[in-house]
Amino acid sequence: MSDTQSRLLAALNLRERPQQPSAPQAVLTFIWRSWRKTIGSVAYLAIDSIIFPAVFLLIFTYLLGGAISGSTGNYLQYLLPGMMVYTVTTMTVYIGINLKTDIERGVFNRFRTLPFWQPAAIIGTMAINLISFAAGLMTTLGLGLLLGFRPEAGVPGVLLSMLLVMLYAFSFSWIFACIGLIVQKTESLTTMSYLVLYPLMFTSNVFADTSTMPDWLGPVVAYNPVSLASASARELMHGTTGAAALTTTLIGLGVIMAVFMPLAFRLYRKKGK
Repeated sequence: MSDTQSRLLAALNLRERPQQPSAPQAVLTFIWRSWRKTIGSVAYLAIDSIIFPAVFLLIFTYLLGGAISGSTGNYLQYLLPGMMVYTVTTMTVYIGINLKTDIERGVFNRFRTLPFWQPAAIIGTMAINLISFAAGLMTTLGLGLLLGFRPEAGVPGVLLSMLLVMLYAFSFSWIFACIGLIVQKTESLTTMSYLVLYPLMFTSNVFADTSTMPDWLGPVVAYNPVSLASASARELMHGTTGAAALTTTLIGLGVIMAVFMPLAFRLYRKKGK
């Protein structure tokens, strides 16, 4: 008899009810569950975290660089920090898809019957995606360095920029967690997610400086959450960041989490009723 079977039999023979796991234990359990699922789909992880970021960086650098900045080298200095934000933004959609898949397969209903801190099911699913985000950022940065990108703030600026983008990705993921809990079908989830995603990404300063835009459009684009994260990442990498701009970005990310995190937990609880 295996060790796992022995422990299972011992648990079944207990006359006392097992102690309910704490919130951190429940979160760690779901992180482990999500990790096992991630290991089982390494090919998809490689496509999302390595291939797509590399392809998009090459396309935007060499197709748009000359037209926008006069040279691909100059454009790459501007583009790469924004492309890091672009990369993780496209990956946040999968948060909603993962949650919706669990709901459709009935896993959600089984979780509802278990005595653990229920938000752990969402937090654990989201936390493991930080690995995917980190892989996407490393791919984008690594290829950018090979193409000639040079961060003026050096290693400290790069690390701070990556931490900021990771925080942005985690905050932004709560929006798509809510969408995943609202929609009725996975097909509708994909459509709705991209209806939110693409207007935000392409009305941002990822690809072009807001100073080149019309007076009525520039201020709108500047306060897009994608723009705030891109501008702060760019400034941190090039050593030009100011306390006011960085504070505005952090406040914006905090507002997103303050609104959509409780909303996601509420939608999750209502889903089981």
